[in-house]
Amino acid sequence: MLSEQTTTKEEITGWLRGLQDRICAALEDTDGKARFKEDLWERPGGGGGRTRIIGQGNILEKGGVGFSAVYGETPEKILHALKLDQAHFYATGVSIVLHPVNPMVPIIHMNVRYFEMSNGVSWFGGGIDLTPHYVDEEDARYFHTRLKEVCDRHNAGYHPEFKKWADDYFYISHRKETRGIGGIFFDRLSATEAFTKTDRFRFVQSVGDLFAPLYTYFMRKNAQLPYNDRQKEWQMVRRGRYVEFNLVYDKGTKFGLDTDGRAESILMSLPPQAQWHYNYQVTPGSQEEKTQQLLKKGINWV
Repeated sequence: MLSEQTTTKEEITGWLRGLQDRICAALEDTDGKARFKEDLWERPGGGGGRTRIIGQGNILEKGGVGFSAVYGETPEKILHALKLDQAHFYATGVSIVLHPVNPMVPIIHMNVRYFEMSNGVSWFGGGIDLTPHYVDEEDARYFHTRLKEVCDRHNAGYHPEFKKWADDYFYISHRKETRGIGGIFFDRLSATEAFTKTDRFRFVQSVGDLFAPLYTYFMRKNAQLPYNDRQKEWQMVRRGRYVEFNLVYDKGTKFGLDTDGRAESILMSLPPQAQWHYNYQVTPGSQEEKTQQLLKKGINWV
């Protein structure tokens, strides 16, 4: 059992490192072919990480499970963006994006992270969101139900707050559409009168531990479904939207680049292939139109 005294950055870092190991093992086992390749790296200003990349598998075309623990003088860009006073920082986390071969298997993203400064400021952040190429309403309900169960174990107010946060965050405003069907997103979860630092860490652990059983469920369920050339093309279009979000709006991408992080590891989230058709229009009454109509905020999937 954790105590408030033992919830240190070293303990959090060790748990996150182990989470990367457990997730990679589960994904390899489910894919049945592909194996992760590890790339160790160091950050010039302090710290480093382990980037693990998988690809050309039975189910996973490309994916990354990255662990990092970086520290040093906080860049002025970060201080200004986060409205912080000057102090040294320490940041650690696990970040995952998986792009499947079959367009009937969804893209998934998860990030769980911890940030602290030498002046005593600290918080947790993260979340999970799902980006189906084709929205299957049964799968969407399953996904959101599992997230709600995790949230409710810690606080009944978490799920409605963090689901709305995800809807608002994973929104491609220049397209007027959500990136996918959302999930949960949270940031700056620090200790309060109601929640200790250990309480927050336990919640983050629950979110992290949910990832492997949740995504391997979709891998096993959908990987053998048939698909055609039109559906593969649509997958490429949806991947293009994914790229747009990550390069234009994603705060994690900006934080990594602004703290002189390793670009290859930060950009591992991008798919191996994507397409941008000029003025792409879906066919009325098609599966693609149905998915397009469900890429909006505020859908109650539970």
